[in-house]
Amino acid sequence: MAVALVAGLVVSVLPGGASAAQITNRSLELIGAGSDGGSKPGGTVNHKFTFDIPTGGNLGSIQFEYCTTASVETCVAPTNMDASGATFGNETGSQVTGFSMGAKTANSFVLTRTAASITGGETAVLQANSVVNPDPVNYTFFVRISTYASIDASGSPIDTGTVAATTAEAIQLTGTMPESLIFCTGETISLNGSGVPDCTTATPGDVTFNQLFSPTDTSTAKSQMAASTNAGAGYAITVNGPTLTSGANTIPAITDPGGAASLKGTGQFGMNLRANTSAAATSFPGSSADVAPVSNGTDLRGQAVGDYATADTFKFVSGETVADSAFNVAGPTNAQIYTASYIVNVAGNQLAGTYTTTLTYICTPTF
Repeated sequence: MAVALVAGLVVSVLPGGASAAQITNRSLELIGAGSDGGSKPGGTVNHKFTFDIPTGGNLGSIQFEYCTTASVETCVAPTNMDASGATFGNETGSQVTGFSMGAKTANSFVLTRTAASITGGETAVLQANSVVNPDPVNYTFFVRISTYASIDASGSPIDTGTVAATTAEAIQLTGTMPESLIFCTGETISLNGSGVPDCTTATPGDVTFNQLFSPTDTSTAKSQMAASTNAGAGYAITVNGPTLTSGANTIPAITDPGGAASLKGTGQFGMNLRANTSAAATSFPGSSADVAPVSNGTDLRGQAVGDYATADTFKFVSGETVADSAFNVAGPTNAQIYTASYIVNVAGNQLAGTYTTTLTYICTPTF
């Protein structure tokens, strides 16, 4: 939408008004209406006039005449200007009120009221609606304003003044938001200065458990991931990969329906995406955590799901969904960080070795 231009001051004297005083502090603001910007060439818009009336006494009408010049020469109507359909919009003031639309032509209109006295220096704010702007682009036009004691703009004007305005080329901006999915994983992911998860801060995903495996203690580790999408049905995140292995030796994954609690001395590899409070959780490096920022069901929808959404309960089944953006209602969401907490418990007969696994998280949006 083009910017409305406020008129500059132009000194003028109308014919027959040699003794008329000069209207001061006058301006014309072009106000958009519907889809038409205020200064749109040929646009049907609203014209708001603001000015001070210097002379006190009876005031019955005000004439607004649209011309190609501000001089006292004969008024030539601006190209394709049309005020014949103008209607009275609104008014503001303590004494300059009570107006309605009077006589109209293609390039002029009269606002009329029952004549009443005003004090000199009164400010008038009067708006006419449905005025058709001239239609050349970047076209300057002038409006001659004259006040009258009569109710039909007859007789000699009391005060006069001219305002200027111009049509302008509209600036149309176009941009496209494509389908979007932002997803990253790493040992840690930080927030930017605005508190938004920032994938550029993701550290490498080489994660080491906090201590040597032992049948008398629980070993823990964590990683993080961040996701956002504008997909209408949101996203789902799955975890994929094998359990921990060392050659032919493995640590059993927790596959129990519903998951299982951490149990020392029993072979277990599992994970969840919640803030844990059990004794095992106290050794999580940097602690476990719920999704952050906290979901609100509108612009933040991320949540841990299924057997991975219960604190102090762990599970690992490759291919299962561990999180999605369906908090309250499935849908698009801003970025949030998930913390995946891993536990390992081993039996006393677990064979020695370096146990590793490579986990791949897949985030799938549905547009």
